[in-house]
Amino acid sequence: MTEMTNEGCATEAYLGIDIGSISTKGVVIDGDANIIARSYLWTEGDPAGASKRVAAELASQLDEGVRIVGAGTTGSARRLVGAMIGATVIKNEITAHAVGTTYLHPEVRTILEIGGQDSKIICVEDGIAVDYAMNTLCAAGTGSFLSSQAARLGVEVEEFGKIALTSTKPANIAARCTVFAESDLVHKIQVGYAREDIIAGLCRAVASNYLNNVGKGKRVDAPIVFQGGVSKNEGVVHSFEELLGQEVLVDPDGHLMGAFGSALLALKAGPVDAQSVQDGPFASGAFDFQAVRDFQFKTREVECQKCPNNCEIICVYRDKDLIDSWGNRCERGAVKTTGEAAQA
Repeated sequence: MTEMTNEGCATEAYLGIDIGSISTKGVVIDGDANIIARSYLWTEGDPAGASKRVAAELASQLDEGVRIVGAGTTGSARRLVGAMIGATVIKNEITAHAVGTTYLHPEVRTILEIGGQDSKIICVEDGIAVDYAMNTLCAAGTGSFLSSQAARLGVEVEEFGKIALTSTKPANIAARCTVFAESDLVHKIQVGYAREDIIAGLCRAVASNYLNNVGKGKRVDAPIVFQGGVSKNEGVVHSFEELLGQEVLVDPDGHLMGAFGSALLALKAGPVDAQSVQDGPFASGAFDFQAVRDFQFKTREVECQKCPNNCEIICVYRDKDLIDSWGNRCERGAVKTTGEAAQA
């Protein structure tokens, strides 16, 4: 998909950002859904700042002839960052991951995803997500859990998978929760278990914990695609394959799938109508990375008292302008974006 301009042939592209509690991911795709820029950075408790850094890294990878004409966001801070980048599509993680994965793997039946602080399973039929489950209450078995155990063992978490594969007798680690797992880990170290066996045991415990909790009651049918940051751990992949007795696919861009799905949804929605945008990154018709870097905002929480729900509504302001709001569970709490400070 290209557009002729006075400066020559410009490539129309679409931006997708996935803002998680641990990491923020971004991709830019062309009109044929090819990834032409990618970024993966730590959120560090600042989703807006992380998104700005991701945008800057993506911009550095793009040729001069690329014009971003649409954007999408997903993840825990999708509404906030969506307001910041002028996103045309803002979707939850289940939708974004399902869209991205089914595009690259049309036959997929089960999507396993383990991120920094949560995990999810998505069941797919005929390219459509028909069931899912999420675990956001316990950190056991997530990326942050593995990172903390790696630090305890004095091993880089990136080396966990390779070390785990050298084990011939994985230790039995109780990973029902973080507290039990850490206690069991310390005990195994004290009684002299080999480091590779402990690491292999941790990888197996992550896979087992996931299947017994997140995947409980769900059909895990092949083809199976494993994604999220933990999918880069070869030891966890191997453990899933052993426990399931089936091959588990890991896409090279599996850790970016939420961002990719968001970009695909923006592509499907089409270019932004420049005439309908008064300010923000798309005010000139094409995405302005400098506008994202310069974006300053404040959030304010307002309690709506117009019905018994008493919704806590989050309002995002740029200077005195209310640019977005969310949190209302009925239309009574809806807040109109205006050029002046507004009240819920």
